[in-house]
Amino acid sequence: MNKAQPLGIDGLVVVEKEAGWTSHDVVARCRRIYGQRRIGHAGTLDPDATGVLLVGLGRATRLLRYLTDREKSYTCEVVLGQTTSTLDASGEVTGTFDVDYDDAALEAAVASLTGAILQIPPMVSAIKIDGKRLHELARQGIEVERPARPVTVSNLVVTRTEDLAVLNMDATVSSGTYIRVLAQDLGTALGSGGHLRNLRRYRSGSFSEREARTLDQLTADAETARAQGAIPHSVLTPAQALAHLDQTSISREDAVHVSRGRALDRVTIGANGPGPYAIVDGGGNLLAVYEATETDRIVPSVVLAAQ
Repeated sequence: MNKAQPLGIDGLVVVEKEAGWTSHDVVARCRRIYGQRRIGHAGTLDPDATGVLLVGLGRATRLLRYLTDREKSYTCEVVLGQTTSTLDASGEVTGTFDVDYDDAALEAAVASLTGAILQIPPMVSAIKIDGKRLHELARQGIEVERPARPVTVSNLVVTRTEDLAVLNMDATVSSGTYIRVLAQDLGTALGSGGHLRNLRRYRSGSFSEREARTLDQLTADAETARAQGAIPHSVLTPAQALAHLDQTSISREDAVHVSRGRALDRVTIGANGPGPYAIVDGGGNLLAVYEATETDRIVPSVVLAAQ
């Protein structure tokens, strides 16, 4: 690819992350694919995990806050009878247990982990306690007390396999939920301990694995687009990236106010719902994202329109 002619794109790509890649690795590869530095991702995936990773390009990186906090869906295996240092298959075994449960016990365990629950973040997480990241402390062999955090498991389906010690789990959860903790807690509820294996994210917000493309596919698409002087087909526009928000089309006059970061009257422009509001022009191009206030005035949080 000719790196001397960057594409300079503002948009979103839905990446199919392969096992062995960190989310940072994916971002670095996308910088090479699109020949631009300003790239970020929404919702980290562990190196061993696969599936949907949302990557923002250019000014669309400023919109990732509206994608990171959305609900996500995962599949994985829960291996009963063993706990590990990382709560997944990559860690060292820290305990072994007998596996003995019935359908009633499994149903009760699933019920106890569905809905609004409290989770204790794992030591391998990036959360900071007293200014230090937990995973950094864990590498030093230090374990500290972590306060439980509220999360929501809106859907949890667990099915048995031919192996009593292996369960298939499908979970739809709020942002900030640790699936590895959910796997361990399921094992604990069954009295057998447990850890996570073969994690896959198949949905992030409104984007699913159906829209996801591998890095090789994105590379080929970008090379074709560069030769044609066009935007790659696999890149979604900022407006498409935020299609889940309340979208409001405004006049050219109001678009000038938006470009200057001025507040707007929600009723006058016809914005509906509680917000945030995706403000678009007559062509459907995203100009800004506005937030509600206690009055009918809405204020900008992200402005993409030229100043």
